[in-house]
Amino acid sequence: MAFETKEQVLEKILQSPKIKCKYCQQEMSLWEPPLISFGDGLGWGSPYLYVCYNDECSVYQSGWENLKENYAHHASYRCICYPESGTYELMPVFSPQGGQGQIIDEEALAAEEALKENIKRGFSVLTDCYTRKDMMPVMQMLMDPTEPARVRIKAAEMIGDFGEAEAVEPIRNVKFGNDLLQKAADGAVKKIHERFFTRECPFCAEIIKKRAKICKHCGQDVAGK
Repeated sequence: MAFETKEQVLEKILQSPKIKCKYCQQEMSLWEPPLISFGDGLGWGSPYLYVCYNDECSVYQSGWENLKENYAHHASYRCICYPESGTYELMPVFSPQGGQGQIIDEEALAAEEALKENIKRGFSVLTDCYTRKDMMPVMQMLMDPTEPARVRIKAAEMIGDFGEAEAVEPIRNVKFGNDLLQKAADGAVKKIHERFFTRECPFCAEIIKKRAKICKHCGQDVAGK
């Protein structure tokens, strides 16, 4: 028997139509149960549930008085639904904010999933470029601020591995605004210089041989500098 992971369950739920509360017909919020047990003490039965957080819901409105009269508790109910079975139950809450810390921000989840897909796509493109030793698309991905940081860092590492000296100037002209990415870009330039036995002139920043004593571009004495 195959068991679904928590991530697989969430992916399936996000791809399904949203569930509405059976009492007020408002869309319910996706909710991650806390670690504490519920009901018979055997757990919640699902890693994710839907909960109605509409304060105008009839079952929530009437629950305060009902629990006060029958159990002398200041509490009410929220309607919950199990996504897999569509079964509805009631969950006690002890304040209007009760359980709201477990609400899942679906927009944030969607953005996270989109980021994962972009990273996967970016790594696939980079792998293909590395196989063909095609530096141009790799440089474009490094310079593209819309690419995920992880993809750009990997692109910088690859340029350090097989990039030509021509890559140094455009890399130096960019401030990446991300410490890890900037470090990777600086590391790529260093590796290029090591492979070609070059360095940058401290006066004009043009590329010269590491052993050069006079810069061929600006004529400055660079021996020992």
